[in-house]
Amino acid sequence: MGRQSAYPEEFRKDAVALYRATGGKRTYAAVAAELGITGETLRTRVRKDTDQHTSERPVAGAGQGPAEELARLRAENARLLKAEKEWQLERAILRRAAAYVAREVK
Repeated sequence: MGRQSAYPEEFRKDAVALYRATGGKRTYAAVAAELGITGETLRTRVRKDTDQHTSERPVAGAGQGPAEELARLRAENARLLKAEKEWQLERAILRRAAAYVAREVK
């Protein structure tokens, strides 16, 4: 059995959301440095979260009927709306993370 994390679940979820909100424009190490954790810790959390929430997305292809295309577009729209929401929450997440780190430093 592994040891218990030093960080609360909310902090871990916020760290994963913050990394995903960057859309791949920043490295694990860069995001982790802002949070006061290691890049490997963040990478592990993102991987575990991805493993827990994997879902197959339909792939656009030839021969798709209108119903399939509509379903694919609705799924893509939902994914994009979720990504936008995560992006908008980036500042709030950073603020909470900074407050957590500040408490730990005191």
